[in-house]
Amino acid sequence: MGELVNDGIRVLVVDDHPVFRDGLRQLLRGSGEFTVVAEAADGLEALAYVQRNPVHVVLMDLHMPRMDGVTATARLREVAPQTRVLVLSTYDTDADVLPAIESGATGYLLKDASRAELLAAVRAAAKGESMLSPSVARRVLGRLREPVERVLKPREVELLRLVAGGATNREAAVALFVSEATVKASLLRVYERLGVRDRASAVAEAYRRGMLS
Repeated sequence: MGELVNDGIRVLVVDDHPVFRDGLRQLLRGSGEFTVVAEAADGLEALAYVQRNPVHVVLMDLHMPRMDGVTATARLREVAPQTRVLVLSTYDTDADVLPAIESGATGYLLKDASRAELLAAVRAAAKGESMLSPSVARRVLGRLREPVERVLKPREVELLRLVAGGATNREAAVALFVSEATVKASLLRVYERLGVRDRASAVAEAYRRGMLS
């Protein structure tokens, strides 16, 4: 990780491609509005930096070694809730977009966004406002229109897989990098969505609906 400067809207650039990080740094610096305080090559480096230093906006890639962007975003929202995460990704599939938004990302842009779009998104994120690429917004709205009782979030399905495998709440919390209280709250939401009252019934219903295989 490279420490750079401090002042203004503090931005941390997280991407495993050095050339892309360099391009973002030059673009942001050239605007005169932002300060790239550091760069990170993966989620672990980003988490370590934010735990020690104030950052306003994290520009987060999704597919990285050691710790991916979705996991890093969820962890950052726990340890530094005032830090905003703006995802910058090549992908706009449900498998990428929905987990990123559900993990707490403030916005989601594709890497082919224009300079003006990127700068506007960073400004919005610094204020706690959301900005989504059009294709991303369509996916999010499409999911919101689905009947709630038929939808489990990807993280909830992942939790159910752990439960089905015999994991305790504590073990599931460790595996998902969340607190045990978060696991308990998530299970209660799962029970409500599936119309069941306990863990065993939730797992059975998820299998019945084809959510688990």
